[in-house]
Amino acid sequence: MGHIAEPKGVDFLIKSTPLTDKEREELSEHIKKRKIELGKKSEPKLRPLTKESRKHNNV
Repeated sequence: MGHIAEPKGVDFLIKSTPLTDKEREELSEHIKKRKIELGKKSEPKLRPLTKESRKHNNV
């Protein structure tokens, strides 16, 4: 991806309004919940080895 030069008189910087304490706390709680949810989904589900699967996998 190349560098995009700003045209004269155009500013690409975005100045958003600062978050209130309540909004910051809500966002923080949402992020914590999502990290927990995503962490649970990413754990691999392991099945115990059976005699049949050991024979098939040469274990």
